[in-house]
Amino acid sequence: MQLIDQHTKKIMEGCKERAREAGLRFQDETLEYIVTNRDMLELSPKVMIPTLYDYWVHDVEVMKGKGKYELYPHNPYETVINTRPPISFYNDNNPDWLNVMIFYHVLAHIDFFQNNLYYRHTWDYDLTGKALSDKRLIARLRSEHGRWVDYLIEFGRSIDNLVGYFDELSGLFREEIPPFTRRLDFYFDYFLQTIKKTKTADYVKEIERYNRSMREYGELGEETFFADTARKYPEFEAIYLKSTQGGKTRKQDLLQFIMENSEFLNQSENKWMKSVLELLRSTSIYFQPQIRTKIMNEGWASYWHEQLFLTDERIKGHEIDFARCHSGVTALSRVGLNPYAIGMRLFQYLEEIADQGRLSLDFQRLADIGLRERYDRQTGTGREMIFALRENYCDFSFISTFIDQDFVNRHKLFVAGRRFNKERMAWQYYVKSRKAEEYRAMLLNSLYHPPKIEIELHKGGGKYLYLIHQFEEKPLIREFIANTMMGIEFLWGGPVQLETSEVVSGPPAESYQTLAQQPKRGQGAKIHWRRFVYTMENRALTKTAL
Repeated sequence: MQLIDQHTKKIMEGCKERAREAGLRFQDETLEYIVTNRDMLELSPKVMIPTLYDYWVHDVEVMKGKGKYELYPHNPYETVINTRPPISFYNDNNPDWLNVMIFYHVLAHIDFFQNNLYYRHTWDYDLTGKALSDKRLIARLRSEHGRWVDYLIEFGRSIDNLVGYFDELSGLFREEIPPFTRRLDFYFDYFLQTIKKTKTADYVKEIERYNRSMREYGELGEETFFADTARKYPEFEAIYLKSTQGGKTRKQDLLQFIMENSEFLNQSENKWMKSVLELLRSTSIYFQPQIRTKIMNEGWASYWHEQLFLTDERIKGHEIDFARCHSGVTALSRVGLNPYAIGMRLFQYLEEIADQGRLSLDFQRLADIGLRERYDRQTGTGREMIFALRENYCDFSFISTFIDQDFVNRHKLFVAGRRFNKERMAWQYYVKSRKAEEYRAMLLNSLYHPPKIEIELHKGGGKYLYLIHQFEEKPLIREFIANTMMGIEFLWGGPVQLETSEVVSGPPAESYQTLAQQPKRGQGAKIHWRRFVYTMENRALTKTAL
C-alpha cells in the first residue's frame, strides 16, 4: 500500500476543482492510496480502517475473502472511508480515465459524509487516530489479561447493534464559532484544571499546541487540535458530552446501562473491561450512518460520477469504456436490490420532477393521465432540492417519501415472487406486483433495522436484568439468543431475562366455528404470535410462555 504518485494526484486535484464548481462541498485535504486486491481483502473486515483493533474474527473474514477470490477473482475499483482527512483506496491496475470517473465517485461520497446530518457525530474527530489509540489499548490489555479480552470483545460485539445511535445524535448540535466553542472552553477551563489538575507548564503547552494548530491549519485548526487531544485523552469526548446534558436524564442503551450499573464490571479488578466496551460502543455508533444511508450514499456518488465525467474532456476516446463500466455498476437488478441503481435513478427522478414543479399539491391532485404527463412549470429547483435531500435524509425517509407509482412505472420495477416448479424441479421467479406501495415495502424491508431492546427496571424481582423486545412483526433469530444472553449474563454478573414474541401453531381446523373462518386454499394459515420469556442463569437457557 502506497500513496498515489504526483501524476495521479494532479488528476485528483483537477477533479476537485470541477466537483466544487458543480456545488459539492468537502475539505481540501484527502489521502489516496494505491492497493492490491490482497490489500483490499485484508482491510475489508476492518471496515477499511488500517488502524482498527485486532480481533480473530477479522482473520477469519480475510481467509473467507481469499477463498472466494480464488473462485471468483474480481477487481474492486475503490473504497473511501469517513475520516479526517478522508482516506480512499484505489486498485493498482486502474488506468487514468477510470481514475477520473472513480475520483468523482469518491468526492461525492466525501461530500455526503461531510454534509449529511446523520454523520454529524463523526465531524469532530479523526477515526483513524482514535482507532490507533484503541488498538494500542487492546494490545496492552491482552498482554495483561490474555484471552479474556477476546471474550469481552465477542460479548460486546454481540449487542453493539443495540447502541442508542439516534439518542446520541439527538444530543449533538452545531456549536457557535465566535468567540470560542463550548468544547474549547470546557477543555481549558474545566477538563485540564479540575479533572486532570494539569501543572501550569503543561497547561501553557496545551495553549501553545492550540495556537500552533490554528496557525498551521486555519479553519481546520480546532478539528486538528481535538483530533490530537483524542489520542492523548481518549476519555475527554465522553466527559464533555456528559457535561452538555445539563443534568437532564438521557436514555441509556444496553451497553451504557451495563457499564454503569453492573456490579461485576464496577469491581476494582474488572474496571478495565469498561474501557473495552466503551471503545466497542463508540466504534459501532461511528459506523451506524454508513449502513443507514447505503442507498442514498451510493446513489449520490453514482449520480455525480456520471454528471461530472460526461462533461470532462478527459473522457475523449473512452466513451465506450465508461459506458460499459458505468452500466455494470448502476444496472437495475430484476431480482434483488442494487443500491447504486435505485439511489442514482431516484436522485435523477427527483431533480427532474422538482424542475417541472411536480412536487406541488396542484400536481398531486391531478387525476388525468394526459395532464400529468404534460405538466411542467419549469421551476428550475431540481438541483437545489437534491442537495437539500443529501443533507437531511437517510434511506428510510428517502424511500418512504419519494418512491411513488410514477417512478416504479418509469423504470418498470416490480416485486419478484418465487415458487417451486415440481415438474422442472427448479425455482421459478415471477412478477408478483408492480404497485408502488408493495415495491416501497420491499425496499424498506431490506433496510438495516436492529431490534429494539429496552431495559425494564420494575421487572425481574431485583434478581434478574429484565429486557423487553419491542416487537415489530419481526422475531429475533433463535440461533443467536443463547450465546448473546450468555454474554450479557457475563457482563451483568447475574441472571438475565428476555421477553420477546414468537410464532406458535394456530388452532386446528376443526376448532373454527364456521367454514368461512378457515383459511382459503393457497392463502396459508393465519400467523399467531405469543410472548415468551427466555432466562439465562448460570449459563443455562430456559424458556417459558407468558
